[in-house]
Amino acid sequence: MEKLNKITYVKGDATNPIGEGVKIITHIVNNRRAWGAGFVLALSRKWPEPEDNYRMYAPNSLRLGTVDYVMVESISPRNKIFVANMVAQHGTGKDANGDIPLRYTALTDCLRNVNEMAEFLGASVHMPMIGAGLAGGDWNTIEQIIRETIKVPVTVYQLK
Repeated sequence: MEKLNKITYVKGDATNPIGEGVKIITHIVNNRRAWGAGFVLALSRKWPEPEDNYRMYAPNSLRLGTVDYVMVESISPRNKIFVANMVAQHGTGKDANGDIPLRYTALTDCLRNVNEMAEFLGASVHMPMIGAGLAGGDWNTIEQIIRETIKVPVTVYQLK
């Protein structure tokens, strides 16, 4: 394991977060109700609730920068897992101007919200390399946003 400031990188699956205590698994969703590629497939295989919630959103609740929390496991009051559906992606591909779907400002807003929730719950944050795949973002930029917004322990999972 490599530790950089508040971020620990591990090889593994973010749907199997390591460690004790309350955990929040964060990932990015788009504002167009399109769920079906990338990390969401692993989430849906393990827990149907995050996808179900996402598909039931009213159209105006898919605003960029918003977060929906779904409890997916509750083993005990001190051992729960939440999934944070972070709306930080506009559409599913580059737009007519060639802009990537990831919106860094929306991601920053989402991660600030996640930090507040994590501090309230006494939780750690777990994630795949959010925004750096289908959303088209630059991981170095995303990592810097994580460092600036998340004050609790963060674990980033890289598939083996």
